[in-house]
Amino acid sequence: MNEFLLIFRRDFTNKEAQPSPDELQASLKLWQDWFGGIAAQDKLARPLQRWDGKGKVVTSNKVVTNGPYVEIKESIGGLAIIKAADYEEACEIAQGCPILLLGGNVEVRMASPIE
Repeated sequence: MNEFLLIFRRDFTNKEAQPSPDELQASLKLWQDWFGGIAAQDKLARPLQRWDGKGKVVTSNKVVTNGPYVEIKESIGGLAIIKAADYEEACEIAQGCPILLLGGNVEVRMASPIE
């Protein structure tokens, strides 16, 4: 099994793109069920991690600025590390992610050894 990073993104700043309180409540149950299913298959390497909406960016010349970049609508809302045989299986798992129902997306990255 390989480990894959799932990065959950959507627009968290535009008021028109935000789910209603009822949609958000229903989404929480979907997240719990989705993670529960992954965990039940022993494919959840690490649970969901939430991030604040602020962040910082350190540039190559060591300047620290506020991030994420203001021109990007999507923000990282969280991440998870799962276990899967390959990208195909990891993407299949990601296709069940509730963030997709809210207009978001999931970036999938495989961990590779440092040589």
